[in-house]
Amino acid sequence: MTGLPTSAVRVTVPASTANLGSGFDTLGLALALHDEVHVRIVEGEPGTAQVTVEGQGAGAVPTDERHLVARVVHEALAELGFRPPALRLHCRNTIPHSRGLGSSAAAIVAGVAAAFELAGFDLRDKDNAERALQLAAAREGHADNAAASLLGGFVVAWQESGCFRAVRMQPHPDVAPIVLVPQVESATHTTRGLLPERVPHVDAAFAASRAALAVHAVTRDPDLLLAATDDRLHQDYREPAWPDTIALVRALRSAGIAAAVSGAGPTVLAFPPGGQLPAGLAPNGFQMLHLPVDLNGVRVSTG
Repeated sequence: MTGLPTSAVRVTVPASTANLGSGFDTLGLALALHDEVHVRIVEGEPGTAQVTVEGQGAGAVPTDERHLVARVVHEALAELGFRPPALRLHCRNTIPHSRGLGSSAAAIVAGVAAAFELAGFDLRDKDNAERALQLAAAREGHADNAAASLLGGFVVAWQESGCFRAVRMQPHPDVAPIVLVPQVESATHTTRGLLPERVPHVDAAFAASRAALAVHAVTRDPDLLLAATDDRLHQDYREPAWPDTIALVRALRSAGIAAAVSGAGPTVLAFPPGGQLPAGLAPNGFQMLHLPVDLNGVRVSTG
């Protein structure tokens, strides 16, 4: 099958924060910080791409078919039974790269969503959305960020019989995330390498209780977010990679503010009461962004 019903699509995809404390590789929240991608089929050698980039990543990412979004579009189209065409992409990026805000997951979801739209597969259909999640999460190895960017809102993700699954829940309207983004970058594969193969049983039980509580806190009772975002499973082990991040998390929590490392770090996620940090708690070297929860997930249109 080679003919595609659509020749040009626009994709808007949100950032995400994952883990929310102890919900490691499981809990995700979509954030109102977006990348936009315009994908067009052009004349040229099949499987090639020309890419222009504005904003985050400009001058640092590939501008041909090696670009992550272009690769995913081609791979997803092949999975859907279409010959990957020549593409032209324009990316307008606002999600910081390698900061724990799901930039790679957002790019993957954008590529998958673009491919589905080009192929005429409606992501509003449940079966199509589940298939899209499989394609996106398989590249990451876990579904928390990808599910949040795909579905929006608050997600619980898991793997079952080799398949990635996720459920979307509506966050409480008082959940008002703030992220504090440092200049330093991080690599997920590096920080995962700091994690032990085993943790004490008492820490595993602690993590299970806090992850379960986080589901209730995010959807029903944000007053419990301070307890719900506590962690013994992964954050302290990663302290050598970004000590300033862990120090900020501890300072915020000591002040009674729910805080955790965002994803693989080094960004800090906080849920201050009323949505504002007290004066003096936002240190130099961190950019503070107020990011409401994105309730829509990825959005796609033709043209």
